[in-house]
Amino acid sequence: MKIVLTVVGKTSDKHFIASIDEYIMRICHYVPFSFEVIPELKATKNLSEKEQKDREGDLILKSFQPGDYIVLLDEHGCERRSIEFAQWLQKKMAAGPKRLVFVVGGPYGFSEAVYAAAHEKVSLSQMTLSHQMIRLLFVEQIYRAMTILNGEPYHHE
Repeated sequence: MKIVLTVVGKTSDKHFIASIDEYIMRICHYVPFSFEVIPELKATKNLSEKEQKDREGDLILKSFQPGDYIVLLDEHGCERRSIEFAQWLQKKMAAGPKRLVFVVGGPYGFSEAVYAAAHEKVSLSQMTLSHQMIRLLFVEQIYRAMTILNGEPYHHE
């Protein structure tokens, strides 16, 4: 199984990029992983929030493949402690989907069509976090989960 993190828009801060790349490299020692960027929409000034979500949603939906298990990173999703997340991840990997796809939406979140396509929602925090920060925090949590599942001394309980 492959784990995919799909995000809308590029990260421009070199510090975030370097840290994200470091965790991706670490994750790849355990499981196939890819970080896929959906280009940010251009000329959104005249679009309503719903129109922007719908257009981004169309691009997100096109990135999915048959058999994907879709998990939205969403503020209304289920929160888990790191050990619980690792156990959840292990169950999903054992269930055998071809790809486990986590999605970070655009600035206004997800369209109704993307919500309808998703199997689950996961929240990293009840606090509002920047989309740049979510990317870094989430790849760190995937790495942490891999070390927990492999009995390595990264996570301290």
